Amino acid sequence: MAISYTKISSVMGPLLYMKPIPNHNIKNGSIVRIQTRDGDIRTGQVLTVSRELVVIQVVEGTFGMSLGTTKITFLDDIFRVGVSREMMGRRFNGLGEPIDGGDPILPEELLDINGEPMNPVCRAYPRDVIQTGISSFDTLMTLVRGQKLPIFSGQGLPHNKLVAQIVNNAKVLSKEPFVTIFCGIGLLAEQSLYFQKKFEEQGATRVISFINLASDPTIERLLIPKIALTTAEFLAYKQDMHVLVVLTDITNYAEALREISNVKGEIPARKGFPSYMYSDFANIYERAGRIKGKKGSITQIPVISMPNDDISHPIPDITGYITEGQIVLSRDYHQQNIFPPIYPLSSLSRLMKDSIGGDNTREDHADITSQLYACYAKALEARELESIIGKESLSDNDKDYLTFAEYFELYFINQGESERSFESSFNVAWRLLSIMKKSELIRVKKENIHKYYIENFDPETFTKEKAWKRHIRE
Repeated sequence: MAISYTKISSVMGPLLYMKPIPNHNIKNGSIVRIQTRDGDIRTGQVLTVSRELVVIQVVEGTFGMSLGTTKITFLDDIFRVGVSREMMGRRFNGLGEPIDGGDPILPEELLDINGEPMNPVCRAYPRDVIQTGISSFDTLMTLVRGQKLPIFSGQGLPHNKLVAQIVNNAKVLSKEPFVTIFCGIGLLAEQSLYFQKKFEEQGATRVISFINLASDPTIERLLIPKIALTTAEFLAYKQDMHVLVVLTDITNYAEALREISNVKGEIPARKGFPSYMYSDFANIYERAGRIKGKKGSITQIPVISMPNDDISHPIPDITGYITEGQIVLSRDYHQQNIFPPIYPLSSLSRLMKDSIGGDNTREDHADITSQLYACYAKALEARELESIIGKESLSDNDKDYLTFAEYFELYFINQGESERSFESSFNVAWRLLSIMKKSELIRVKKENIHKYYIENFDPETFTKEKAWKRHIRE
């Protein structure tokens, strides 16, 4: 039964404060319809209920609301979003409403945006891979269906370009249905247009976009990831699809959380963020996964812009505790015009070891990964030694490692915007490993060396091939 009330105690930012209504049970999370003096109808949600106070967040903002004339109606319902398979290839705002000029969506179901708690006992262990088309990503820190694998970036680094590439190129190796959900949180207008242009260039009919602009109300930034994940749960667990959800930027979400917390007068924790930010992040990240008996899956790639490139900042720090690995972007790589600037020695995927090889990727995948890491780590040591004693004083072995590092960065990491399959990435990796003597490949099985090692490989082949490809494009 709906309850109406007109006596608001105060308005602060996007929040309304009022005293509880006697003999009426108002619940946390319930929906509120708000009518202003001008007849404007807005939507709100109950944030806090106590004996002294009821706090309501207004989705569209509190501008123009007055204390004596605003009418509050409490609805006996929670925040729901309409979902449908017709959402494929469409673009929506932070409330799940179409903004691409297309026809309205006829929802197949109305679902609670908070989802349903997933029983840990019912979780299935992720074992199948997703191909992103990026060599360093696919080879060294492979993405697994049902995994949550964040990208740690910084201001000025090209994470938006990387995200667009992943969204356009991500695919599963089987013929099972696959869809990508892009969730933009607090984007600038030019960033939104950039993503829209990139998706349209690729004819991304399997991409669902949810866009919240920096100019939109703060509350929308707290709702949009839940709406995107509710849509993902419908497609994954009721339509048997594999869903990749890309959330960018979680830092904007955390800033909105801090802003609302400060307005509510809550006691801040680290860096002014609320103490419950860990559980709030967990509510988002833990909605990824696989469920026993269900064919579909939800995989998450959240993007975090680390303030001042500080990986110990509360936002990346908390994210790292909850998720299963991280992809770290390097500012040094970016300054050398290496794209994507994924730094391998700081990045990892904790679930890839049980998912690669055999029918999933290739039998030599694990060997390639281990040996590339080992060679690059030794190559960086050789570079430090070179800076002290000079290249002429290095052994032939150390010079091989220097050559390996140079070509590894220029032709494996520095892939550009092209797309590579697992097979192509492995072939490039074996060319790099063939720069080294066989005796140095101690992490590779002998049968794989016999099968894939290239005798007398000339690393200049990379340069010649790149020049030829550039000539063809021109």
